[in-house]
Amino acid sequence: MAIEKRTSPQQPPTLLPTNCSTQFLYARSPTTGGVITPRKPHQSSHSSYLAQMGGGTGDNNVAKPPSTTATSMDVTSPSPPSSSPAPAPSVLKSVLLSYAYVSVWITLSFSVIVYNKYILDPKMYNWPFPISLTMIHMAFCATLAVALVRVLGVVAVPTSPPMTPHLYAASVVPIGALYALSLWFSNSAYIYLSVSFIQMLKALMPVAVYSLAVALRTDTFRRASMLNMLGISAGVAVAAYGEARFDAFGVALQLAAVAAEATRLVLIQILLTSKGMSLNPITSLYYIAPCCLVFLTLPWYFVELPRLRAAAAAGGGAGVRPDVFVFGTNSLCAFALNLAVFLLVGKTSALTMNVAGVVKDWLLIAFSWTVIKDTVTAVNLVGYGIAFLGVAYYNHAKLQGLKAREAERKAAASSMAMAKEGDAEASARLLPEKDGGGDQKN
Repeated sequence: MAIEKRTSPQQPPTLLPTNCSTQFLYARSPTTGGVITPRKPHQSSHSSYLAQMGGGTGDNNVAKPPSTTATSMDVTSPSPPSSSPAPAPSVLKSVLLSYAYVSVWITLSFSVIVYNKYILDPKMYNWPFPISLTMIHMAFCATLAVALVRVLGVVAVPTSPPMTPHLYAASVVPIGALYALSLWFSNSAYIYLSVSFIQMLKALMPVAVYSLAVALRTDTFRRASMLNMLGISAGVAVAAYGEARFDAFGVALQLAAVAAEATRLVLIQILLTSKGMSLNPITSLYYIAPCCLVFLTLPWYFVELPRLRAAAAAGGGAGVRPDVFVFGTNSLCAFALNLAVFLLVGKTSALTMNVAGVVKDWLLIAFSWTVIKDTVTAVNLVGYGIAFLGVAYYNHAKLQGLKAREAERKAAASSMAMAKEGDAEASARLLPEKDGGGDQKN
């Protein structure tokens, strides 16, 4: 009397990898014990099944089917209990973390600006050598960046595409030169202008970036955007008209810094981002800080070195010798600010940093007015209020554009998924027809 073995057709021959906790729908070589499931006679041989599913085909990896039975045997390992998915972080926790990142960035950016003002202002620490201060920052940041990348390996060097000498000369060198100019001019402006007025002039940054992007054809001209830029410019002009400590040379320095920084940002998009290279603040300092330090050497030699020698000769060197604690903590704050930028942009977005920058500017204006005792007139506030509204609209337009692009991306991905699902359903309808035709022929 023959005994017929029946198995459930819903149990596919699967084998779980021993180092995984979740199930995978593929088979491995049955070299270990497990649950034995008989194969149906019309299925292909065991070795061809493993070859199709990714298993080995050698003699040591394939179990030979018994010759006295009509069915071959597949081996499946016991299914481990499925682990429950990790709980998603709460919305409240995400919001609190975002506020924490923003607070850290605002605090460090606020500290660096006020610290630089304290060092350079003749009425405070009275060390009016902005190029020397910038060189100290770059030397400190370059040293720490090399230590983090090469010694500690905290951040990996980008390898796609690799930073070849040709790419370094064509992209990093001009960006480093513009960064040197931006830092030199912006730090020099603190000698001549108040902190509050400098923040008002920095509101022109979106205007410079958009104008250069349109001129270099990395952005499209839009009438609404250009009208918004004209509104921001008008607000800054009103603020400048009401400035009590207006200094034409200081304004020229700050405007030159804005122009250099805007050009640097646009060139980053053209020379690095378009080639698939993404640099975070650490790798940016690793590549750009040494280059910036070299470029600053030339103006330092002709502009500040003679002044440093003259001040040393007049005061016996005591007036120009930098204090280790003051300049060390100042440089550490500058480096920590770059880390905070990496943290803020990586955990939130660049748009969040722009919005946080507006909040920081208002805080600096209030600090300059109440603590440093800089004069802030009503015309100043009205003009900056107009510029602030323009910057807020600019950020809102960018947010809407990001949402529209994200919606388009999701719609494209959804249509592709639906198309693939339709193809799978069509294939599934065809398979029973082919199997039925084969059964009739047999």
